[in-house]
Amino acid sequence: MAEEEQNQPLKRIGSEDDDEDRISKLPDCLLTEILSRLPSTKDAIRTSALSKRWKHLWTCVPILVFQHPWDSCLYVSPDFFSYVDKTLTQRPQYLKVNKFTLSCFYDDRFKSQVHNWIRYAVNCNVEDLHLWLYDMEEPTLFQLDQFFFINSCFTHLTLSSCAFNPTGAISWKNLRKLCIVHGKLDEDLIENILSGSPVLETLVLDNCNGYRRLNLTSKSVKNLVLHPCHYDIIEINAPNILTLKVQYALVTRKILLLNVSSLVEAHLDYRMRLFQFETTIDEVQEEMLTGFILNLLHVKDLKIGTSCVKVLDRLKAKGFICPPNLKVLDS
Repeated sequence: MAEEEQNQPLKRIGSEDDDEDRISKLPDCLLTEILSRLPSTKDAIRTSALSKRWKHLWTCVPILVFQHPWDSCLYVSPDFFSYVDKTLTQRPQYLKVNKFTLSCFYDDRFKSQVHNWIRYAVNCNVEDLHLWLYDMEEPTLFQLDQFFFINSCFTHLTLSSCAFNPTGAISWKNLRKLCIVHGKLDEDLIENILSGSPVLETLVLDNCNGYRRLNLTSKSVKNLVLHPCHYDIIEINAPNILTLKVQYALVTRKILLLNVSSLVEAHLDYRMRLFQFETTIDEVQEEMLTGFILNLLHVKDLKIGTSCVKVLDRLKAKGFICPPNLKVLDS
């Protein structure tokens, strides 16, 4: 008997099949949490092939991520629109959506579908919404429906290439973070956004134009991230913000800090793109950085990123003395 037992093949402990069985026995709430951490909804759908246990789990995932295939970024993919339509119809109606991310290229044929997807997310009380929309026919902004501007569920919004065209007052009562990319904003519209977002903490303006003055007097906004796209001077009046970040390539002649008296931390990591200056690009860069540093002497932490290091080195070579609060970040 002992000899027969010795001749039996050894059973592998902790095999992949065992692991799969143990995972499948987890409650639905844990499995949907696992699926929600996958990069996209398409990845979550693929798990339905694992077994009957997994077949419909993806339909209850409260995070939806739809990304137009980047290998077809030069044209609109009808298959992508069919896939998103089919996916949304397979989910239980009005099941809560915590986060909805849509990145797609579209043309006139598919605008109505994009509107329907946004409405679907809003009807499911989405809190965290990210829209990256690219018109392949002409460089126009996507026109958001009016219901979009009155919503008490939004907590985080990212809107890229979307038109802000509210016919009345904006009401985003629970919005805490707003990121606008490739948008056109004037001072009145910015005021409408701020007055309608009473708990907004973080404002990101990335490649936006149309405004010359940022008047951020809201006591709730504490963090400002700027990547301006102007050919003129921008004035910033933000007496209550605690952090300021200016980054990426600036198409702006000058940024004037009128009032940032509460600022605790500033991070400068930008470079200036060439266009017609009255003086040389080096002089404009040095004037901009000098102005920033001298207006930020009161800040506890002033961080200079790699994009500004060469300009700072030129200033120091000319005798500029860096203040004690300035720190150059490693590359």
